[in-house]
Amino acid sequence: MENDDIRLTELIRKGDKPSFDRVFLKYFKNLHAYAMKFAGEKDMAEEIIQNVFCRIWEKRGQLKADGYLRAFLYRSVHNECVNYIRHRKVRSSFQVYYAGKPELNESNLAEELGASELERRLYAAINELPEECASVFQMSRFEQLRYGEIAAELNIPLKAVEYQMGKALKILRIKLADFLPLLLIYLNKIL
Repeated sequence: MENDDIRLTELIRKGDKPSFDRVFLKYFKNLHAYAMKFAGEKDMAEEIIQNVFCRIWEKRGQLKADGYLRAFLYRSVHNECVNYIRHRKVRSSFQVYYAGKPELNESNLAEELGASELERRLYAAINELPEECASVFQMSRFEQLRYGEIAAELNIPLKAVEYQMGKALKILRIKLADFLPLLLIYLNKIL
């Protein structure tokens, strides 16, 4: 099984669409069931799986499953589910906050649109981070785990967690430079 996954990963990396389709069909049902545990909605679980596979195909040249394709896919779905839950939580908080406000004036509307654009750009930037870097960032900032807890969960040294977190923050600062003041306000609200 592991050799088959290694071969399929190599073929996908080279752009072999039938191999990609084979992996999709092979793992879809189980990944969908896994995503359902998080999303709770059939359509949303399907969308999560589609997002994962679209991202894999788009970045196929960088695909590194190291012979553990199944584990890689489950981790990718897990990360996508965490992003979905976080996004849903932020939206819910936003709706509760604005439910009591009967009207939005121009400055509130501009602030709302800026926050919405920031949220979109933030999640896009997080999704572009290298996998381990993104995992460390998400676990630290969104799951509020300490570095030691992250190191234990990912089975990596504490120094690696510190390095990955520093790398994530540096990349995000560059990608979100236009939104830095708004980003600080936004992260304080969700934490």
